[in-house]
Amino acid sequence: MSENNTGGYDSTKSNAERAAENLGNETNKAANEFKEGWNEVTHSQENKKLLAGLLAILIGSLGVHKFILGYTQEGIIQIVITIVTCGIGSVIGLIEGIIYLTKTDEEFYQTYQVGKKGWF
Repeated sequence: MSENNTGGYDSTKSNAERAAENLGNETNKAANEFKEGWNEVTHSQENKKLLAGLLAILIGSLGVHKFILGYTQEGIIQIVITIVTCGIGSVIGLIEGIIYLTKTDEEFYQTYQVGKKGWF
């Protein structure tokens, strides 16, 4: 009788282990799908293009669009230019915003995200 109890226990234990493994695999799969979706949304070319373009047009004098694209030095320079010129330097942001939005997604990505072109 002790063999049946042990055998039954082992069988139950292995079923529980299999269920835990399946749950772990499903969890990993769901996490990977979420990560891929998140990367697609946050790192897509179109989202940075649209965001950078709109910010450049609306508040280009603050250089926020430069920071979004990863150009910290250029962003600081943009702020300084705007201050030194008493706001006239904000025209640079307006022009850049228009340029960003008129480029195709691929052109924008290759020029500003891969090529790291800081100005115009």
